[in-house]
Amino acid sequence: MRRVILFLFLCHAASAVRHSLKYFYTASSGIPDFPEFVSLGMLDGVQMVYYDSNIKKVIPKQDWMAENEGPEYWESETQKSIGSEQIFKVNIETAKNRFNQTGGVHIVQNMYGCEWDDENKEVNGYEQIGYDGEDFVAFDLKTETWIAPKQEAVTTKHKWDHDKPLIAVEKNYFTQECVEWLKKYLDYGRSSLLRTALPSVSLLQKTPSSPVSCHATGFYPDRAMMFWRKDGEDLHDGVEKGQILPNHDGTFQMSVELKSPAPGQKYECVFQLSGVKDDIVTELGKVPIRTNTPDMTPIIIIAVVVVLALVIAIAAIGLFLYKKKNAKRPPSPVSNPEVMEQLNPSA
Repeated sequence: MRRVILFLFLCHAASAVRHSLKYFYTASSGIPDFPEFVSLGMLDGVQMVYYDSNIKKVIPKQDWMAENEGPEYWESETQKSIGSEQIFKVNIETAKNRFNQTGGVHIVQNMYGCEWDDENKEVNGYEQIGYDGEDFVAFDLKTETWIAPKQEAVTTKHKWDHDKPLIAVEKNYFTQECVEWLKKYLDYGRSSLLRTALPSVSLLQKTPSSPVSCHATGFYPDRAMMFWRKDGEDLHDGVEKGQILPNHDGTFQMSVELKSPAPGQKYECVFQLSGVKDDIVTELGKVPIRTNTPDMTPIIIIAVVVVLALVIAIAAIGLFLYKKKNAKRPPSPVSNPEVMEQLNPSA
């Protein structure tokens, strides 16, 4: 088991410096008030360019793209995107014919790109095409063939497999051209993309009987690991790891749950970030656990204060009304001097 764990750790370490350049195309029909074609480019998970069929131009989404490329680049990329828009309009009609469809909402999606490891120089490329939310056809760079998971895509697979010039273009793009662009863009955004930001780590729990969640947020890049350790040993049973998710500010967050911590044991949440030597260790029992269960003490104090305030207010109002009433009514006959004189005639 320890050999397996070590192997998994080494696999993670080997991929810890991997960078990616990906493009996403989406063509749709039958969706009102939505662009028929949208494309965007992402570098290391950060969106850098955008195009849609309404604005008809490629625009930068990062300052470092706008600052390092001139008008000729943006015009060239715009013309390429307009061409891709026309191709995908044809593709969506072709797919509808393959599936014997006419009207309705239909979507064709394309994702392609490359990955480059700046440590061992390993390169990988991929292209996947989907239709109506399901895989349609994908390119396998290792075998230089197309994979068709659906019967309707077999015709496309055979056609593209026999198109040797197309295979050569795909291979050259994924292993050479794409990687060159990746390195170029990476150099543009080096100050932000290659930065390191440590997270804030918290222990969370919905109720006292719920799993304890170790939550890290605000870290960058997204090449990170987080796990629970019990008495110094990595814990695998009774642990549920969540996905790394993006934050609105470009950083990331992730969580790992500890389902049933045993009393008397030492549990530690360990966070590891690529490029950072020291781990962030949070020990269960030494850090306050944030919970959804409310603390009733402040509520009770507030309730008592409110009740006392009401009592005081009611008493003040009663006293005011009493004085006001007494001020308006005439003196009591018993206290009138003339009446007193009649009731007590002089001897």
